[in-house]
Amino acid sequence: MTSTRAAAALALQDRAVLWHAGASRASDVVDAACDALVAGLDTPSLRILAACTRGEADYDVHDLLRPALDELGLLFGPVGEEAGREAVARALARRMLGGELTPSEFTFAVHQRFGHTLPLTERLAELGDAYDTLAYDIVAHDHRSVDEVDAEVTAEARRLAGRLPSCRS
Repeated sequence: MTSTRAAAALALQDRAVLWHAGASRASDVVDAACDALVAGLDTPSLRILAACTRGEADYDVHDLLRPALDELGLLFGPVGEEAGREAVARALARRMLGGELTPSEFTFAVHQRFGHTLPLTERLAELGDAYDTLAYDIVAHDHRSVDEVDAEVTAEARRLAGRLPSCRS
């Protein structure tokens, strides 16, 4: 698969995971389906999903998404399980790396969603605490600046972003 098609597949999977977790809109899933078609991914269910209007998306994505992902060989699991929670964290990391979230917004989203309960994101929760310390001008033992915390968050986001999913088509 070309890198363009793989990136489009990953973006669709990420939007699906985020939508399922309540962190994205159904219309974002439809937009990602359209982008996947433009990138060269093409299955019958993907075409139907991409054809949804914004008004239809809230009603139809629920039924159309799984068949589209299945035809592409993309994974889509329950967000309540640890693997699903990790998928949400990885999708948020890719959003941050793509410029959709600032490092502090990313840590806030992860910390708010998972607190210190998800081992994969424990370091991000700690970095979220570091932002809080800096924001309230609390004397910290490590004396990091916002730029230094941003750099650490970016490194963690790169680690979480991981590898591209396998995809048929």
